[in-house]
Amino acid sequence: MTLHDMGFPRMPARLLVALTASDTGSMSAAELGDVLQVSPAAVSTSVRYLMQIGLVVREPSPGSRRDRYRLPDDPWYEAGLMKTKALVQLAELIDEGVGAVGPETPAGQRLAEMRDFYRFVETDLVDQLRRWRASRGR
Repeated sequence: MTLHDMGFPRMPARLLVALTASDTGSMSAAELGDVLQVSPAAVSTSVRYLMQIGLVVREPSPGSRRDRYRLPDDPWYEAGLMKTKALVQLAELIDEGVGAVGPETPAGQRLAEMRDFYRFVETDLVDQLRRWRASRGR
C-alpha cells in the first residue's frame, strides 16, 4: 500500500513485492496468480507494466512452454535508466511545444521552464546512476 500511496499502480506494486520477497526472485504467471490470488489477466497487465519500466524481465522456463518473470540483476538501476530515457523524450517533446507556440509567449516560457526542469532532472539522475554503479564496483 505504501508504493500505491506513492503513485505506483496497486497490482504491479503487489507483484513487485511478491517477486522481491520470494526466495528465487522468479515466478511463473500461474505462481504469481496463486500467491496474489488474482486473475491471469491481472498478472499479465502488471507484468507488462513492470517490464516497461525495467523492474521485471521475462525468460523462458526450461523444459516448459511457460515463461518465468524475475527481477533484473540490478532492478533499481535498470528502472532508473528507463526513467532517464523517458525524461529525454519528454524534454524533446516539450521543446517542440516551445517552438510551436513561440519561446517569447507566456506559454512558450512556461513550456521552456518545464523542458529545462526535465533536462536538469535527467542529467542529475544520470549522475546518480553513475555513482550508484561505482559504489557497487561495476
